Amino acid sequence: MKRTLQRPVVPGVGASQPVVTPIMPSVVYASESPDALDAQYEGRVKGHTYAREGHPNADVLAARIDAMEGMDGGIVTGSGMAAVTAVLLGLCKAGDHVVGGNQLYGRSMRMMAEDLPRLGIATTLADPTDVAAVEAALRPETRMVLIEVVSNPTLRVADLDGIAALCRARGVLLVVDNTFTTPAAIRPVEHGADIVLHSVTKLLAGHSDVTLGWVAAVDPEITARMRVFAVTTGLTASPFDCWLAERGLATFGLRFARTQDTAQRLAAHLAGQPGVRRVLYPTRADHPDAARAQGLLQGQGCNMVSFEIEGGRAAANAFAKGASGIAFAPTLGDVGTTLSHPASSSHRALTPEGREALGMSEGFFRVSVGLEDPEALLACFDDGLRAAGLV
Repeated sequence: MKRTLQRPVVPGVGASQPVVTPIMPSVVYASESPDALDAQYEGRVKGHTYAREGHPNADVLAARIDAMEGMDGGIVTGSGMAAVTAVLLGLCKAGDHVVGGNQLYGRSMRMMAEDLPRLGIATTLADPTDVAAVEAALRPETRMVLIEVVSNPTLRVADLDGIAALCRARGVLLVVDNTFTTPAAIRPVEHGADIVLHSVTKLLAGHSDVTLGWVAAVDPEITARMRVFAVTTGLTASPFDCWLAERGLATFGLRFARTQDTAQRLAAHLAGQPGVRRVLYPTRADHPDAARAQGLLQGQGCNMVSFEIEGGRAAANAFAKGASGIAFAPTLGDVGTTLSHPASSSHRALTPEGREALGMSEGFFRVSVGLEDPEALLACFDDGLRAAGLV
């Protein structure tokens, strides 16, 4: 894959050009005549009209993520869930059917379980690690399959190649949420995805100070349909957030490499501690999808680690309090490590039995590893285990 250096694609001042993209917060853009405005709306000339329909900072950010994913024409939205919404509601109609992975992000799961059926769009959840389960869920009216490469929060690895082949054979769109894995680990379009989306809020921006999404389709007509829906419904990205995210992308490669290295160390460390029932990390030999992870991710494990401790909710409370140097927060991708408890946050809407069936007990935690000194981070986890009476 050819890599190119990118500079801000913005007008210069005189004979020079800014090294940093300017923030362009204008809501409206003036045109010289009705004919000139027609030319913009009809795509004969490049320009902006109204910020809800697009603005320069979103254009610059979209182009950079497009290049990372090997795609064109991406849409920047006001959040990751706005990108999910642009796909599901921008492309589906009453009478359609959608298959989703059974461990999607919590709000994506809610949309599948409650919002789409309310609008007449049927949904089915299936295990994305089992292509036969996904095939069994398909119907004649199935419009698309939505999966994550690595599931949230149990880090199971989807049979992406198998599902892509199935979707091609059945004429169904394959939508891949690449937030966890990022294009540093995998480019889903190279494995047959039709649509790829991100919560840019997370690892791409990387500093917990923006809320953004991105989505693109291989077929430009599908991207155009999503863009019209996003503009109509106001799934608009802030110029300032776009500017901050572009700044975050400048260090993305460095952050990804450092946090991945530390995540591997943390997974190995936790696996050796008493009171830790299991540790989930894609590159570990004891991961249930280790062989598939090696093939798909080519040795990349990313920055997420999940683990389960003994002692139920009481031990979980004690652990979270005892690991006081780690932010207990339902997010990921920050420069600092964050600890999440799915039973009380992202998957709280499921019944205890439903969570247990998916492997999320009261002692189950998800970790987004940050940039701290690795030894200090391991010591902080040990503090949590001691506070829970496990070591």
